[in-house]
Amino acid sequence: MATQTVLAEDMARQRLRKEGGAWLRQRREAAGLSQRELAERVEVGYYTFVSQIEAGRGRIPAERYSVWADALAMKPREFVRSIMAYYEPTTYQILFGEEPQA
Repeated sequence: MATQTVLAEDMARQRLRKEGGAWLRQRREAAGLSQRELAERVEVGYYTFVSQIEAGRGRIPAERYSVWADALAMKPREFVRSIMAYYEPTTYQILFGEEPQA
């Protein structure tokens, strides 16, 4: 039974990552940026890094949130609150007292 719980949690985490990636792709497209252009702005070197995050196979390091917010023309607080809903839903709920609006 414990194994099923862990698998369910992993599946939920992966689903949220994919949703977060879709959100990020929408923000990038709204900013009129290609994956390559965003990669250059956030100084990751390879556009495939952006592609992996958008596909839900990675996450943005927390220490880089401000850089990503600037690249997407967002206020850092708005960016962090949004990305936290996908990356850390439990923390999001504790801080904001609501379910993530992901």
